[in-house]
Amino acid sequence: MIFFIYQFLLSIIIFLSPFIIIFRIFKNKEDKFRFKEKFCFISKQRGSGKLIWFHGSSVGEILSAIPIIKKYDNDKSINRILITSSTLSSSKILEKIKFKKTIHQFYPIDHILFSKKFLEHWKPDIAIFLESEIWPSMFRSIKKRGVRLILLNARITKKSFNRWSIIKKFSYSIFSLIDKAYTQNSETNYFLKKLKVKEITSTGNLKFIGHDSFVTNRADKKLFSQFKKYKTFVAASTHNTEELFAAKTHILLKKKLKNIITIIIPRHVNRVDQIISQINELGLNVISRKSNKKKLDNIDVYLVDTFGESQKFYKFATTVFLGGSIIKRGGQNPLEPARFGAKILHGPNIDNFRDVYKYLNQLKISSSINSPQQCANSIIFKKNMKKVKKMKYLGTTILKKTLNELDKSIHNEI
Repeated sequence: MIFFIYQFLLSIIIFLSPFIIIFRIFKNKEDKFRFKEKFCFISKQRGSGKLIWFHGSSVGEILSAIPIIKKYDNDKSINRILITSSTLSSSKILEKIKFKKTIHQFYPIDHILFSKKFLEHWKPDIAIFLESEIWPSMFRSIKKRGVRLILLNARITKKSFNRWSIIKKFSYSIFSLIDKAYTQNSETNYFLKKLKVKEITSTGNLKFIGHDSFVTNRADKKLFSQFKKYKTFVAASTHNTEELFAAKTHILLKKKLKNIITIIIPRHVNRVDQIISQINELGLNVISRKSNKKKLDNIDVYLVDTFGESQKFYKFATTVFLGGSIIKRGGQNPLEPARFGAKILHGPNIDNFRDVYKYLNQLKISSSINSPQQCANSIIFKKNMKKVKKMKYLGTTILKKTLNELDKSIHNEI
């Protein structure tokens, strides 16, 4: 009954989708040419041989799996790798990574008809879903085809577990379809057992692994050589109001430091015009990455309005404020800037990465702040690379363990 209601609601969404898609294209949240892939108008051919399918919702999930995907991209026994995701930003970032036999498609709406059509075209030998991507229609269709279903870097929070628990029988019927889950923490182990997942192995959080995906061209080198002349503070993955939080922090820093530039990397670049307007109202000078201005003279805020370039700025950042934590969004992933030796600042709302922050706190890499004044007082201008070595060692250990476990599913059982 619940599955029928779920399909009925999806049918209504599909009926209304032309209006939704037009609005999202206008807001720069959809690819105006490729959005049809979400309705199972497939744009690429499968080819022959063994195909592995990875699916992650957005940028963070996909990037965490890149070292795994690259390994199988070089595996001669694998003929094709399919990556699906739901967001425009993830597709833009994947365009910049050079793969040999890996292709990207947008994940289809989870209607039973789309799921069947998608699987009939791609015929995956194994389906690997990342973190908390649980899709009832697709999971059912996968199991009907006898395809092995893996949940990689699995993460179930108490909040999501409580939601699934409201519809217990339905939840059990979906989670029991997962053949094996590789989890990132003990909390997830506990919740997945409660949700009737058959086989669970703890491997650790893939986000500790890290990878270098950026390419620096000649123009970038000239720009970043200028940043070396300034003290910099980075506010990354910011959401609405958090850019103002960073700008107010800059004003406080500017009272003490003449050569300070604040770099803001918003979570959603479609908000750029709004952000620039808000910062200008504070009397600050701001330029955007896309403006291609080569000189940083008399600049207060440098706004990164491009996709997939965060690492370029983390490389020289000494302190990074991670957004989604002042507002109630549960926080964003702090591991990438921490791997580059930056001190991490965050607000009180970090439920999405509580276990990660616990580790960073043990290393004395991160601090919680509540106000621009606290933020300004907590900023440092020197990297601590000794502590980062511990993170790199942990990442290497997790990668080896995950690949060793995943190989059993990919090579021994398909």
